[in-house]
Amino acid sequence: MAFESLTERLNGVFKKLRGKGKLNEADIKAAMREVRMALLEADVNYKVAKDFCAQVSERAMGQEVMESLTPAQQVVKIVNEELTKLMGGDEPQYLHIKNKGQTVLMMCGLQGNGKTTHAAKLGKYYRSQGRRPLLVACDVYRPAAIQQLQIVGEQAGVPVFTMGTEKPEHIAQQAMAHARDHGNDIVILDTAGRLQIDDALMDELVRIKEAVEVDETLLVVDAMAGQEAVNVAKTFNEKIGITGVVLTKTDGDTRGGAALSVLAVTGKPIYFQGTGEKLEDLEPFYPSRMASRILGMGDVLSLIEKAQSVQNDKEAEAAARRMMENKFDMNDLLAQFQQVKKMGGASALLAMMPGGNQIDADALDDKMLPRIEAIIYSMTPAERAKPEIINPKRKRRIAAGSGQTVEAVNKLLRQYEMMQKMMKKVRRNPKGFMRSLGNLGGMGGFKGFGR
Repeated sequence: MAFESLTERLNGVFKKLRGKGKLNEADIKAAMREVRMALLEADVNYKVAKDFCAQVSERAMGQEVMESLTPAQQVVKIVNEELTKLMGGDEPQYLHIKNKGQTVLMMCGLQGNGKTTHAAKLGKYYRSQGRRPLLVACDVYRPAAIQQLQIVGEQAGVPVFTMGTEKPEHIAQQAMAHARDHGNDIVILDTAGRLQIDDALMDELVRIKEAVEVDETLLVVDAMAGQEAVNVAKTFNEKIGITGVVLTKTDGDTRGGAALSVLAVTGKPIYFQGTGEKLEDLEPFYPSRMASRILGMGDVLSLIEKAQSVQNDKEAEAAARRMMENKFDMNDLLAQFQQVKKMGGASALLAMMPGGNQIDADALDDKMLPRIEAIIYSMTPAERAKPEIINPKRKRRIAAGSGQTVEAVNKLLRQYEMMQKMMKKVRRNPKGFMRSLGNLGGMGGFKGFGR
C-alpha cells in the first residue's frame, strides 16, 4: 500500500504527542524533526519537506494548538490540512473537457511508466461518462506498441486510430480529421517514450503539439520512482509544458514521495492515479482523501464510491433485507466476497478503512478469497441454502472437491455462524452493531485458509 511506511512513522509521532497532554515548543520541534525525517524517507523532495514542516511548526506553535484542550489532535488536524494543501487543496482538479468539438489529450513520459495502458484507462473512464473517446497510436518506434494499444483499446471498448509508422505529427493530424468525421469528442494521443530524457523525444512531442491543438498534456509518472519521478516531471514541464500528471502504481509498495512533491515542484496538479493493473483501476486524484489515507484516517468516500460502482441499489437493498430477516446464507456470503474482489481485493479496502493501517494486512490476504469461493462452490445448492445440514461426511466431500482441508471448511462454517449471530444482535439492538462487528474481528477471522 502506498505511503505505508510514512503512515506508520507519522502515527508514531502523533502517539508520542498524545501521551504528553499539554505541548510546549520543544515538543513540537522534536515532533517536526521526526516528521521531516519520515517525509525524506518517503522520498519527498528535500525543499518540499523542509517548507512543509516549517509551515506546520508555525501553525502548531500558535494559539490554535498551545491553548487547545486537545493539542495533539490539533497538530494532526494541521498536518492533515497542510498535506491536503501540498497536494492540491480540498477539491480535486479535473481535466478541461470541451462540450463542443474535440478535446485532445496527449500522453507523454518515459518508457515503461504505463502511457499506453493509462491511455486506455482514460478512454474507458470517459466512455463510462457517455463520451466517445478515440485512442491514437503515435508511438511508431517501440516494438508492438501499436498492437498493444489495439489490444487494450478493444478491452476498454474504445476505437483505435493507426497509420503504421508514419510521422507521429502526421498521424495526429489525420486522427483529428477521423475524429471529426466519426463523432469522437475526446482524442487521446499515445506518444513514444524513451528510457531517458533526450532531445529527440522532446522535439517529437513539440512537433505533435505544433501539428494539432493539444488541450491537455498529461505526464504519466511511476509513483514507485519516487524523487526521480518528480525530476522527470520538472524536466518535461520545462521542455514541453505539461498541464498535469497521471500517477501510476499508487497501489504498490511505494514510499509515495512523488504524490507529495510533484505539485510543489512543477506547479502542475495530479489529475488521476492508477490504483491497479485492470483498466477500471483509475481514479481522480483527491488530495484530501490521500491526506486522510496517509494519516491512517481511511478514505470512506472512495470506499462508498467503489461499492456503488460494483453493486446497484436494488442488489444492495436485497442483500441488506436478507441480512436483517436472518435469511443470509452461503450464496449471499459468496456474493459478498465477489463484491470485495471487484472492489480491488481486501487489501485495497483496508487502505480506505479508518484505522485500517493498524490491522495486520496478512489477516486480509487476498489469496483467501478464491479459497473460500472454492469451498462454497463445492457445496450443493441445498448445503449453500442451509449450511446447518453439513455433517462430517459432507465436510470431507466439500474439502476434497475444493482442494482444501476439513479444518478450512470448519473455519468457514464457524465464521458463517458468527455472522449469523451478529445479524441477530443487530436486529435486536442496532446501536450495538459496531460493538458486534468489533467482536467478530471483521474479515480477520478468515485468516489462514489453505495454508
